[in-house]
Amino acid sequence: MADRKEQTDASWKDLPLPDQFPEPLTEGCDGPHWGKLGDTSTSKNTEENHPHQCSPNLLLMLKAAENWRMPHSRDREREETARPELLGEAQRTDMFAAVQTEISEISEISEISPVGVCSSSMKKAYSLVNTAKAKDQEAVQSVYLKQIQFTDQKQEFNERPLKAALCSLSRTTSQSSTDSHSSDDAEHSSNQFCLPACSDSSGNESSPREQNQKASTGFSDFCIKSIKQAHFGRREIEIAEQEMAALMFLRKRVGGEKPLAGAKVMGCTHITAQTAVLIETLSVLGAQCRWAACNIFSTQNAVAAALAEQGTAVFAWRGESEDDFWWCIEKCVGAESWQPNMILDDGGDLTHWIYKKHPGLFRNLKGIVEESVTGIHRLYQLSKAGKLCVPAINMNDSVTKQKFDNLYCCKESVLDGLKRSTDVMFGGKQVLVCGYGEVGKGCCAALKAVGAVVYVTEVDPICALQACMDGFRVVKMKEVVRQVDMVITCTGNKNVVVRKLLDRMKNGCIVCNMGHSNTEIDLASLRTAELRWERVRSHVDHVIWPDGKRILLLAEGRLLNLTCSTVPSLVLSITTTTQALALIELYSAPEGRYKQDVYLLPKKMDEFVASLHLPTFDAHLTELSEEQAKYLGISRSGPFKPHYYK
Repeated sequence: MADRKEQTDASWKDLPLPDQFPEPLTEGCDGPHWGKLGDTSTSKNTEENHPHQCSPNLLLMLKAAENWRMPHSRDREREETARPELLGEAQRTDMFAAVQTEISEISEISEISPVGVCSSSMKKAYSLVNTAKAKDQEAVQSVYLKQIQFTDQKQEFNERPLKAALCSLSRTTSQSSTDSHSSDDAEHSSNQFCLPACSDSSGNESSPREQNQKASTGFSDFCIKSIKQAHFGRREIEIAEQEMAALMFLRKRVGGEKPLAGAKVMGCTHITAQTAVLIETLSVLGAQCRWAACNIFSTQNAVAAALAEQGTAVFAWRGESEDDFWWCIEKCVGAESWQPNMILDDGGDLTHWIYKKHPGLFRNLKGIVEESVTGIHRLYQLSKAGKLCVPAINMNDSVTKQKFDNLYCCKESVLDGLKRSTDVMFGGKQVLVCGYGEVGKGCCAALKAVGAVVYVTEVDPICALQACMDGFRVVKMKEVVRQVDMVITCTGNKNVVVRKLLDRMKNGCIVCNMGHSNTEIDLASLRTAELRWERVRSHVDHVIWPDGKRILLLAEGRLLNLTCSTVPSLVLSITTTTQALALIELYSAPEGRYKQDVYLLPKKMDEFVASLHLPTFDAHLTELSEEQAKYLGISRSGPFKPHYYK
């Protein structure tokens, strides 16, 4: 008995067991219970009760080995997906039959042999099981890749799941590739068919400027990446429409009246699914539209294709060069047979180009609607100099833009952009946010909520005091630049982060911009001979110093959220509805209502836009009584805020 016990212990200790098997079940005089491998007391108890039988531990483990090949195993889904192929692969290698034979032999031996004899045979069985398992896994991978590769090669995007798998592998092995600088890579990232790290081999394709494309209707007044992507863009637009209830309400409510009949709207904004819903709403309201992009990285190529397929003149694609950017604006403006009478601008680039290159177009313009702080500054400068020829509405300072687009949109999208591009963990990170306006407030609130230590820089004492009251430490950048892990600019200014500050940043610091323009980070100072740029993945660059220090620059200093991620459709529904109403107001206003100046949107219109979105949340407004309204000195129906409220 002692010899048998010693042999049993040695057998179990030397046996390599797969991770997925549970601790063996042992049976003692008191009934079954769970025991540990190598537990001598358990072995002794078992042998005393069943001196001539193979150990129940051994039989249980053999049963587990056999069950691994059954459909109810933990790999059930993969086996059911490709079971005929796996069975054929196992039969061709004779593994399946060998394992079954070995298990049968061991079962017979167990009835007449001591535990030590069974242990040697069991090792052989496990060896065969592990070999068969490796073959099965190889077969599963082969069949899985074949299913992806050959499902349907007729559609352009059907190979992308395979590309995404390869991209995921490249991220796991931390491979950097300069090929990901191509515009196609950015295109895959924006449409979420490929991970941001993906590098596309199609970088040698000709520029869209050199292609002659036509829609299925024969329409050809556009320049985009590929008209073949229209079907996928239409799906993106349909998804956005579900979250943009106010614009859909405008289509139904005033679409029949055509308040923009005769309007020729020229736009220069981000071309996304949400913008496409706005453009198509303007068309339903009677307007003709021509569009270019205000950012070289934010265009969703499939959405641009869907707009072109429907007959909208679009000149934009993701990954434009600076030369392409101005070429697209010129193609949008320079049509001899089409002259705009309304402008919708985001950043002032379109207005600036018309002012410099086509000043005669201002004679036919009825107004300009400008969305960004950068563009508003330019309009105020023109107005102050007496060079503004048409009335303009300041969308940036409207309540709906400041409180929702700038604050809540940035609050959610800043984390999304950072996560998608860098996979960074925020907890415990030290982050410097430059500017505590509405965008800065949203960014700080989001970062604080996920455990980051947030510092703020600010020039305005009122905003600085707000930051202090919200629990943030207000500092000068030079005081903390050596220790922070991230720097996020959101001031709307220029040269906020200059070279001497970049030189002092720690190795691995992430630098990005949440403002509209790429002027906040001094990029020119980084494009010098002593610094080396290395493309890590789409819109992520390592800028490497001679001593080996490197910083991560995101989106080449351009708008982070629309370049590296997307933004919520609901928030953009608020902004785009306000834009549509502002265009209607300027276009239909009687002569003399608006002079050649910059105007704020009427508060009544802001409140109307907000009320259109309340049903989305099943919200119900309380109504003032006549006495209450008289006490406050306002109308029962509003506006409830003075015109100067922001």
